[in-house]
Amino acid sequence: MVTLAAPAVITALALAGQLTGVTPGGTTTPLEWSNGGPLTVASLPRVTYTAHRGGALEVPENSMSGLVAAFERGTAQVLDVDTRMLRDGTLVAMHDPTLDRTTDRKGPVHSLTAKQWRDVRLTPGRSLRGAWRPERPPTVAEVLDRFGGRVVLLLEVKDKAGLAPLARMLHRRGLTRSVLVNSHWPSVAERAHELGLSTQLWRSARQMRTDKPREWRTFVDVLDVDYKARDRDLVRAVNSGIPHVWAHTVNSVKQRDRVLRLGCDGVITNAPGLLARTPVTGPVRARPLSEE
Repeated sequence: MVTLAAPAVITALALAGQLTGVTPGGTTTPLEWSNGGPLTVASLPRVTYTAHRGGALEVPENSMSGLVAAFERGTAQVLDVDTRMLRDGTLVAMHDPTLDRTTDRKGPVHSLTAKQWRDVRLTPGRSLRGAWRPERPPTVAEVLDRFGGRVVLLLEVKDKAGLAPLARMLHRRGLTRSVLVNSHWPSVAERAHELGLSTQLWRSARQMRTDKPREWRTFVDVLDVDYKARDRDLVRAVNSGIPHVWAHTVNSVKQRDRVLRLGCDGVITNAPGLLARTPVTGPVRARPLSEE
């Protein structure tokens, strides 16, 4: 059985962003950082659970209420949020290139301005349990200001142009070791590394058939692999020299136990509550985390 360490639950006041101080450089910093600084990737447990889009089978995806619920439940050590860029350069939390599936609006996300974004409302799926209400989708700045340093975040760059402004936001807030920047492109991961960020690279099962992950070990911190990949491809990723290999999107206990047995040291899941309360059966070959 693997015991997972849950992050401490913070107060409603801290979640509201009111427990802050000002650094010498003028940036706002949570007071909780005074005893050792922000929570970092190096502090994660030997087997890590990431709530994919906040845990999209349990909460409204990429929503502030969903992220707060996932954080307070403590069933995942990492919160995953997708990022896209609006017309005026504002970074927002949204997976799809259009508003159609998850909101009350239609059309491309990149056509909106920040002012127009404030009028958009997320529409929770009917299959979700609980009394979820429509709400405004957050900006990336709001996500960072509420959770940055209190829990490890995984921010996926959906638009390549969004990498540079995201890097500036993370440096300004002192979160370069607390946020993993994920992308589908090795070139973006390499550039993120050059910008001093912690990097994660997503690969599909088809890509993994011909991938040579050892070529990325100098600039990728976490390899994000498709759980549907062949055993041999998962093992090659685990043995690549990349510090951490996490499997996605793992939504069943059987899927989780397989990837952990093959050596993955984390899972990215839409159902963190289900997996966290179900003990792992069989051997776990996850490697200890390396020192930062």
